[in-house]
Amino acid sequence: MTARAPRDRLRHRLRRPAYLSAIGPGLVTGAADDDPSGIATYAQAGASFGYALLWPVLLAWPFLTAFQYSCAEIARVTGRGIAANLAANLPRPAVWGVVVLLLGANIFNIASDIAAMGEAARLVTGWNRPALMIGFALVSLGLQVFVPYHRYVGLLKWLTLSLFAYVGVVLVAGVPWQAVRAGLWPSLPPGSATTVVAILGTTISPYLFFWQSAQEVEEMQLNHRKPLVRRTRGAVRELGRLALDSVSGFMVTMLVSACIIAATAATLYGAGGHPITTAADAAAALRPIAGDFAFALFACGIIGTGLLAVPVLAGSAAYALSEVMGWRAGLELKPREAAGFYGVIALAVAVALAIDLIGIDAMQALFWTAVINGLVAVPVMVAIMALASRRAVMGRFRVTGPQAVLGWGATLLMAGAALAMMIL
Repeated sequence: MTARAPRDRLRHRLRRPAYLSAIGPGLVTGAADDDPSGIATYAQAGASFGYALLWPVLLAWPFLTAFQYSCAEIARVTGRGIAANLAANLPRPAVWGVVVLLLGANIFNIASDIAAMGEAARLVTGWNRPALMIGFALVSLGLQVFVPYHRYVGLLKWLTLSLFAYVGVVLVAGVPWQAVRAGLWPSLPPGSATTVVAILGTTISPYLFFWQSAQEVEEMQLNHRKPLVRRTRGAVRELGRLALDSVSGFMVTMLVSACIIAATAATLYGAGGHPITTAADAAAALRPIAGDFAFALFACGIIGTGLLAVPVLAGSAAYALSEVMGWRAGLELKPREAAGFYGVIALAVAVALAIDLIGIDAMQALFWTAVINGLVAVPVMVAIMALASRRAVMGRFRVTGPQAVLGWGATLLMAGAALAMMIL
């Protein structure tokens, strides 16, 4: 009876609804895309241009979904993350350049997110902002280091529910749906081109590529699955799971991003006197116009999304560097088993917190790192799509058809955004 218990538990897991079994890395990755710095961008769009810039969010969704699915597929097929695959197929200096830029950009992004969480919590509680920032940094770091992956990933999934605070803000704000429908039709109000580029840039971010592929490798190791190039049995089911996971995750991204734009458009657009440079600015501006409940929802959403995004930002950099260095990596491992991997996570969070505490303008630094990230993203996306299309890498699972069209379309879309960054 005891010997059969593990099998009984496995059968119970397999009897769960297919959707609940499928969601995982794609859901967490998609939700982490709406981090506090992204919230600030969407809030700026709504406050400055009303509903007119909802369409870039809708435009990006199919392209980003297809591209992220390709990243997950590369990992599931080869059994290695994006950085490891790039290192095996590109000159080492080029891969190092990408990883170093990713680490630098992610550190400033973490600093921006910790600062936004601290300010949002201060607005709600009145407590000391530096102490709150230190607390958030320590909580995030402690969970990554001391909670094994199979438990930690469940916590990250629950944190995705914090994003639906912005659906609540929309319901409280009283959004005119006719105006929302009009905003889904492409238009370019005067002075909005830079904001469109910012929306696309914050939606298609390189750290998402590395995180989702690394999490697929974690899932494979946890469940003792072999790469599909070595064992093709069940490939249709596995690829279907990846597709459902990616579609669901980035549907959440699109919905939440649109809700933030709509909520700030309904409350702040045309109100005047409410400059929005951070997510916390948007929360504070909502209070006198939309009331305490909308303010509290918006502020709590910032804290929840920050707690979700900081581990993804730190973890994606740690996975990328570890894969290139050949270190053991994984959130399921104990710190002594993956010292280099956890060392990168700790370093990224510590440096980001130091940036905040010594008073460096993380948002200004984030602007320039976003520009660099946007420029770096293009060659990285070209390399990823080239990997996904190569039979030598992917075997019979190489990307073709509509998936290839959308994946290369995402690359062209990001190239256009990067070009616009340099021109505007």
